[in-house]
Amino acid sequence: MPQESFFATCPRGLEIMMGEELSQLGATGVTPVDAGVAFFGSRETAMRANLESRLASRILWLRDTGVYTDAQDIYEAALRLPWEQWVSPDLTLRVDTQAHRSPLKSLDFVTLRVKDAICDRFRDRFQKRPSVDTRAPDMRVHVYVTENRYHLYLDTTGDALFKRGLRMEAGLAPLKKNLAAGILRLADWRPGVSLLDPFCGSGTFLVEAAEQALDRAPGLGRTFGFEKLQGWPQDIWRTLKAEAAGRSQPPRPLPLWGYDLKGDALESARHNLTAAGLQDCVQLKQVNFLESSPPAPSGIIVTNPPYGVRMGEQEELARLYPLIGDVLKQRYTNWSAYFFTADRRLTQLIRLKTSRKTPLFNGALECRLFEIRIMAGSHRKT
Repeated sequence: MPQESFFATCPRGLEIMMGEELSQLGATGVTPVDAGVAFFGSRETAMRANLESRLASRILWLRDTGVYTDAQDIYEAALRLPWEQWVSPDLTLRVDTQAHRSPLKSLDFVTLRVKDAICDRFRDRFQKRPSVDTRAPDMRVHVYVTENRYHLYLDTTGDALFKRGLRMEAGLAPLKKNLAAGILRLADWRPGVSLLDPFCGSGTFLVEAAEQALDRAPGLGRTFGFEKLQGWPQDIWRTLKAEAAGRSQPPRPLPLWGYDLKGDALESARHNLTAAGLQDCVQLKQVNFLESSPPAPSGIIVTNPPYGVRMGEQEELARLYPLIGDVLKQRYTNWSAYFFTADRRLTQLIRLKTSRKTPLFNGALECRLFEIRIMAGSHRKT
């Protein structure tokens, strides 16, 4: 199959890792940029990336790029494209526009003009035009404009990849599945290694770890946008799905534990594990981490600890963080701990030496992943 141009989006901070992942899935010419990775591959490569990537948010198929001076230039470029070769006028449409340092005053106007161009082309050729559906469209077109260039993409994904085909209950600070997968990779967790989330909330880290341990392809239980595109080889797609399903292992008890003080949080985690068919893989326990004991002699702690917005909550956490540090030092020797948080005070208040700080973004919220290696008789800050 011929090589074509694609762009995979991802949470900011995961670009290098996603480039490595895409290379392993057959992509070539991998080029990480801010919040994504450009790459070359066949349509089979793009289908495999949708099915197998744990870090990507979307796989976009580049249809045109060029220079522009105003929105009319982008309209004319979109009008020239042979949309009828890729999609049917019977499908519903949504157009999204993003920009970086673009001189255009209104991105909404660009969105409208690209939508008009696609509809005008179909109406001129078939006396029929696609309907607009912003909630659940059949096809999504993405427009990206910089200072003087436009890029027009067809979305091969549909619903974002982190949705994984499951309706997950979310906590107060929901974590997307692909960001959770990236954090587990940064923590150097591997299937078979003991994993504890002591503030597990809705259990996102645990669900992701269990799926990885069972070698379950993240896109196996869902549909994709490319299934409605013309010219995409459905026989190859059926083969890719069958291969992924064949290697998926049945659920079994795994060295994965989730603690939380709040019973409703544990119920949410239990619901999400059950919805994914993973309820037998993870052990959940309602316990205050400050009174907990490690579930194994060594392992990895990965967690998104509570953080406060209001002043009273911040004061409470300022008292909690040093106590967490004491518990880690006294009871969790030979464990490594990874705290993902937007609270920059954690690294000072927990009073343990941080060996690595990785900037990551949860949506638009800038966060840090702090690594703490807990060794007997060392790393205590005064």
